[in-house]
Amino acid sequence: MKIGLIGLGNIGVHFGTRLLAAGHELVVHDRSAAAQQRLADKGAQVAGSAHELASQVETVLLCLPMPAIVKDVAIGAGNVIDGSRVRLVLDLSTTGPSVTGEIAKALAERNIAFVSAPVSGGTVAAEKGTLAVMPAGAEAAYQEVEPLLRVLGKNIFYLGADPTLGQTMKIINNTLYATSMVASCEALVYGVKAGLDAKTMLDVLNASSGRSFATLERIPQCVLDRSFPVRFTTELLHKDIKMCIDEAEKLGVPMLVSPAARQFLAFAITQGDGPRDNVFPIRHFEQWAGVQFGSAPDAA
Repeated sequence: MKIGLIGLGNIGVHFGTRLLAAGHELVVHDRSAAAQQRLADKGAQVAGSAHELASQVETVLLCLPMPAIVKDVAIGAGNVIDGSRVRLVLDLSTTGPSVTGEIAKALAERNIAFVSAPVSGGTVAAEKGTLAVMPAGAEAAYQEVEPLLRVLGKNIFYLGADPTLGQTMKIINNTLYATSMVASCEALVYGVKAGLDAKTMLDVLNASSGRSFATLERIPQCVLDRSFPVRFTTELLHKDIKMCIDEAEKLGVPMLVSPAARQFLAFAITQGDGPRDNVFPIRHFEQWAGVQFGSAPDAA
């Protein structure tokens, strides 16, 4: 297929790489010339704008960081919606139910099919093609893009014709991750303060009922050795949990635990942690407790 991809950041660059490796002809666009060049070097064509890209291909994939950006690129005047060839848009971003509904309505009025398919698993899973993908949209459109989704992810969960459902599932997932991550960080720092070994605690938790994605993967891989690689930023995780709380409130659903995690992430952003990985804020618990969880290899 000849397809377009807009958004070549930490996740999007892996999408582009995998699609090229799978033999697809790819046209890309990103506001970063360096990001575009990374894929151009691998064989992608570069479009000068979202509109230009959507005038060259029938299927446009979006992988963008914020709902407002997705909305502007997808249906803003002179962008994808006004492309002369586009007939299907596949949004792989975490856009949220409300904005996704607006995008779906606007595209439908132009007879452009739309599938919303947020992904979960982070940059490592994106590179390996093992992401969980949560597509929703008209079944015919989903069937058309399913082969592409199989290139990008391993576990594909079609959630129905309403394109907002995939987004609802994604923000629920990220909110559960955020709350378990923050709770794990404070509990593990407490354990260190009490005299427990950092790695031993993780081993016990991961063989017991306290385990979570945070204790199984993120904290062992990113905190234990103090490396803190950026896989998903604090500001993006805060955006997702805030979105979930806001959407739940629209439906009259009480959220009592999640706001505490959101508040901690909001505090971390005020301390400069926004662009850092979302487990980096464990350092605040460490500073307050006067201890450190784990150690760099050369400090062992």
